[in-house]
Amino acid sequence: MTATPPRSRLSLYLDLIRFNRPAGWLVLVWPTLVALWVAAGGFPGWHLLTVFVAGTVLMRSAGCCINDIADRGFDRHVKRTQARPITSGLVSVTEAALLGAALALVALALVLTTRWQAVAWSVPAVVFTILYPFTKRFFAMPQAFLGIAFNFGIVIAFAAVTGGVPGQAWVLWLANMFLVLAYDTEYAMVDRDDDLLIGMKTSAITLGRFDVAAIMLFFVACLALTAAVLVPLRLGWPLWLGLGLAAAQVLWHYRLIRTRTRAGCFVAFSKSHWIGAAIFAGVALGFALR
Repeated sequence: MTATPPRSRLSLYLDLIRFNRPAGWLVLVWPTLVALWVAAGGFPGWHLLTVFVAGTVLMRSAGCCINDIADRGFDRHVKRTQARPITSGLVSVTEAALLGAALALVALALVLTTRWQAVAWSVPAVVFTILYPFTKRFFAMPQAFLGIAFNFGIVIAFAAVTGGVPGQAWVLWLANMFLVLAYDTEYAMVDRDDDLLIGMKTSAITLGRFDVAAIMLFFVACLALTAAVLVPLRLGWPLWLGLGLAAAQVLWHYRLIRTRTRAGCFVAFSKSHWIGAAIFAGVALGFALR
């Protein structure tokens, strides 16, 4: 029997940061870009666009390192995560920590090219990213904590453009909090049986038989709050088309998760970034044609 050739360090590191799963950073980048466009009143310029797209990818990658370090003891008991580089012993905790720190420092360097207010907001963003994995041990709705960590991109975007964080930024922040609660509860539904066995706390477990109804309410709240900020900007038919496409996807998500199958819930989660993409497309085109 032919032995499996050893994997390169680069291959393992790319696996660690989920390089082949862009959905994880796409769900972060679309709301951040919406915030950038709203704050700038249109295209924010190539510098800020580059900073926030690259920064989002880097921080998501750093977050994966932190998450896998924290969850290495749990991941070996979950079929979907047993082969992760740290859990399988192919990447050490020290290696992963150094990689995560390096990625976070590069992201910080990018933010340093913007306003000091954006840099200041980056500090709690990093803190919440580090703390999130540990909340799954004691907090009944760790997805809410994840939403706080994920949503700092919106706050930092406004700070980078305007030097402040106005009320509309916080409404968009809250809207995206509901979006994170929705799609990450779908994700938690995939592993619910395993998480119950190992004592992990998730929103899917906490919500129980009300999980599907709660997810739909989260989606509706997200769209309503998003519309409350965007409609007054008078972006015309592109915005309405974008919101309509996002709403249509929510209905599709219901069809995927209503029977609570692992496959259906995972597809819903993995395609959830298209909701943000539809909204951003409506915003970008609306500003371009206004």
